[in-house]
Amino acid sequence: MAENAIEGGAANAWQEAVIDKLPPAAALAGVEREVMEYDVVIVGGGPSGLAAAIRLKQRAEKDGKEVTVAVLEKSAEIGGHILSGAVLDPRALKELFPDWKERGAPLDTPVTKDRFLILGPQGEASLPMFMLPPLMHNDGCYIGSLGNMCRWLAEQAEGMGVEVYPGMAASHVVWDEPTGRVKGVVAGVFGIDREGKPTGDFQPGIELHGKYVFIAEGVRGSLAKTIMARHNLCDTAEPQKFGIGIKELWQVPADKHQPGLAQHSTGWPLDEFTGGGSFLYHFGDRYVSVGYVVHLNYKNPFLSPFDEFQRFKHHPSIAEHLEGGTRISYGARAITEGGFQSVPKLSFPGGVLIGCSAGFVNVPRIKGSHNAMKTGMLAADAAYDAVTAGRAGDQLVEYQTAWEKSWVCQELKRVRNAKPLLSRCGTTLGGALGLFDMWFQTLFGGFSVFGTLKHKKTDAASTEKAAKHKPIAYPKPDGKLSFDKLSSVFISNTNHAEDQPAHLKLLDPSIPIRVNLPEYGEPARLYCPAGVYEVVYGDEAAKTDPRFVINAQNCVHCKTCDIKDPSQNIVWTTPEGGGGPNYPNM
Repeated sequence: MAENAIEGGAANAWQEAVIDKLPPAAALAGVEREVMEYDVVIVGGGPSGLAAAIRLKQRAEKDGKEVTVAVLEKSAEIGGHILSGAVLDPRALKELFPDWKERGAPLDTPVTKDRFLILGPQGEASLPMFMLPPLMHNDGCYIGSLGNMCRWLAEQAEGMGVEVYPGMAASHVVWDEPTGRVKGVVAGVFGIDREGKPTGDFQPGIELHGKYVFIAEGVRGSLAKTIMARHNLCDTAEPQKFGIGIKELWQVPADKHQPGLAQHSTGWPLDEFTGGGSFLYHFGDRYVSVGYVVHLNYKNPFLSPFDEFQRFKHHPSIAEHLEGGTRISYGARAITEGGFQSVPKLSFPGGVLIGCSAGFVNVPRIKGSHNAMKTGMLAADAAYDAVTAGRAGDQLVEYQTAWEKSWVCQELKRVRNAKPLLSRCGTTLGGALGLFDMWFQTLFGGFSVFGTLKHKKTDAASTEKAAKHKPIAYPKPDGKLSFDKLSSVFISNTNHAEDQPAHLKLLDPSIPIRVNLPEYGEPARLYCPAGVYEVVYGDEAAKTDPRFVINAQNCVHCKTCDIKDPSQNIVWTTPEGGGGPNYPNM
């Protein structure tokens, strides 16, 4: 790994200058900003942030009090950057809105059929659902679009008086020095050119200060990283683990549509010691969501998760659902997979981490939105009690206690060994041991014969040298079931202002060619699902004079590069608000 680089955040002033002092300090030197004061500022308009905002307003309305709440979202519209399978467990939604059906929540397709397949190169074995522990069944769950659910939640929030600001990227933290208390964030910086200088459209942004700041950015958020590093929130946790989820939305002929089918698989095309699996859901207007998750602790630097997904769709058990259909959207994003062992300390001076900023995904269930919503609600309760008691800017330790007593903690604790067992023992044996462990804990009150296994090392550190592996020859896309990266990015509706600074930063610009190319084959060109990274040669035939190219305009904000780069040299930061993908019905 690069000198002084650590997984998760800045280790010294040099790195912090890249990670935390953004947008470029030169353009912002001496500028004055408007300051807006709120009781609670929430960074991120996903399920956790919106649930927290709604819960705050519900508590205030019940008590006849006023609590001011702002939600900032970097996407041009709420839901535009939300990507999930999605089979939704409505448990937290029922707690937030017992009348969610009457209110018109966009969950219209209940799961009516569960399937779990083990795939070989051409065939399949169907695992009987009775063999899977109850928590892996989807009884009572709904298939839908998490993006549309967030759009609906935002409507509910605004109707209650929450101020929701889409297109407002929170670019960096406002610290109360020298204490390190988080007193707010800067959002809405626009009009800085590639050289970091102000343009004619320059806007310095505004500072939104809160008595408490909720970080709900989702996976590997840039503000969460800096706060975690400064306040050592991960010191007592295992390294966070991740997967990359790649998804397409198809519309299929009526005779192929099976509303309510939720199908999952493991096995082919990945080998025994490369973890991952698929989802395929039928819902709505002849929609089929199909996706593939590759665990980012894979060893082979020549592996391309995107191409594994494209190959996967040609399996007969998958192709039969898609043939004759039309691919209408594409997207990718990282997924937290560390679970119970990797949850950091949740509170810091002035705020908290909620949702996937902290990592509450249940890996065996491939679900996290219900846990994200619940943690947002728990944090909202703690903040409401603190604000109405006259507190501000301290640590909401009550939230930490509430999480430890919650059903979210119980759920994650029960599946805590599933991921480590897969990593240690491979798909077949590790999967079998994981099922045994989950069944054992189900039957014996959460007791595990394995105790609590550790993750040990980061996904970046799991990448092995190229000399240990052979390049993988992937088949060319046929344009019917499989496609290339650029045509896929096109239907993700990704767009960034061309003249802005690249939001993908290199701590050391020499490392891609000096270190990653000779030692790892520069895996960024392969693990990125959007064609952002390229190695181009002055003499292509002789492969001489290599140069590393970053096509930041292609970025779909999955953040895999920030996670998987073996040198931990790439830093994902937020671009101007409104940039990135815009996912419909995803």
